[in-house]
Amino acid sequence: MNKVVSKRQFSENVVGLDIEAPRIAKARRAGHFVMVRVDEKGERIPLTISSADVQRGTITLVIQKVGVSSRKLTALEPGDMVHDLVGPLGHATEVKKYGTVLCCGGGVGVAPLLPIVEAMKAAGNRVISVIAARNKELVILEDQIRAHSDEVLVMTDDGSYGRKGLITEGMESIIEREKIDQAVIIGPGIMMKFASLTTKKHNIPSIASLNTIMVDGTGMCGACRVTVGGKTRFVCVDGPEFDAHEVDFDEMLSRLNGYKDEEQKADQEYSCQVDKK
Repeated sequence: MNKVVSKRQFSENVVGLDIEAPRIAKARRAGHFVMVRVDEKGERIPLTISSADVQRGTITLVIQKVGVSSRKLTALEPGDMVHDLVGPLGHATEVKKYGTVLCCGGGVGVAPLLPIVEAMKAAGNRVISVIAARNKELVILEDQIRAHSDEVLVMTDDGSYGRKGLITEGMESIIEREKIDQAVIIGPGIMMKFASLTTKKHNIPSIASLNTIMVDGTGMCGACRVTVGGKTRFVCVDGPEFDAHEVDFDEMLSRLNGYKDEEQKADQEYSCQVDKK
């Protein structure tokens, strides 16, 4: 079991937890994730490691309330225990000196983008970050992204902060004025699809970190399978990052919705249990 050391509330539905995991903190690199089980009856869910503190022996996970497991996780307080925490898993991001790197994060995708921004900057790249959210209240980790970027553009759907518009509009404005050597795209599936189409149009090499359903995180269950370049790949062991221009995002989006009815039913039942307490 792993102890929650501290907690931050980024917005009404997004929480950051610092959790004791000294071996993971020491071994993790940008792009790695962990499988988390909040209690002995909980499901396993994948969460990317947003940051780590080797001296404290902690890792930071940013969680958005979307179902029962994530609601239970976001309800934890310092001193509470997470039942299972396994990692680091997946392949780390390929970090090298590309030149100018465009780092694009949508919503909670900014959390897994942060360690990549840090690593790309440390490797000597010029880093331009475009982060996006529906409104000002949902913009997260802006200061941390700015600390490791040469330039940051914030986009909000409603124009309540930064520039009004979709992340693709912000990306286009950067691409129009300078040469981009590499792009990194992380966020909701639909956002990654259109951001990838944007960079493909301009022939910019791009990687996307995929957020598929996972059960075990070790390649045995097959729940996370996606089609990349016409071949079946498993996000947990082959990814989570792939050539964004080769990912079949339509298939991925369809599979993400495969258990929506069951998830909604479980969430309703859990809400009823919480209300009775």
